[in-house]
Amino acid sequence: MNNVFLLLGSNLGHRKEFLQQAIMHISYDVSPDIRLSSVYETQSWGKTDEPNYLNMVVEVKTDLPAQTILERILSIEQVMGRKREEKWGSRTIDIDILYYNSEIINKPGLHVPHPQLHNRRFTLEPLVELAPSFVHPVLNKTNSELKNELLDSLIVKKL
Repeated sequence: MNNVFLLLGSNLGHRKEFLQQAIMHISYDVSPDIRLSSVYETQSWGKTDEPNYLNMVVEVKTDLPAQTILERILSIEQVMGRKREEKWGSRTIDIDILYYNSEIINKPGLHVPHPQLHNRRFTLEPLVELAPSFVHPVLNKTNSELKNELLDSLIVKKL
């Protein structure tokens, strides 16, 4: 059984509803064995003039390989109206693979652990809630250690 952490984010429309719909799709298309962090409201990262996001982390246990998970979450994003028009642009839903077990995967379109995970407070706050002791397989630090070393000062507040 594979242990997978996914980051969900939405900053357009009915953000809470989009997160709930994404969770429903993930439980159906990836695995019903699911654990959820709290929801956090976060300032936009990368393109700071965008509306605030709602973010959360979902932990799933699944037999699926990482590539299949990627294909399924991209399909979920598309079904939910995700448009990829500009880097860091607003979106109805965004789903990223943060970790796939403790594996390091570098394939076209699939980089695990997520290459920016350790730089983003909006990722680490909910991730630490679910897995504070999980060790980043490249940086060899726990999620808690990564969060404590963050330079990112964007506001992230638990709802």
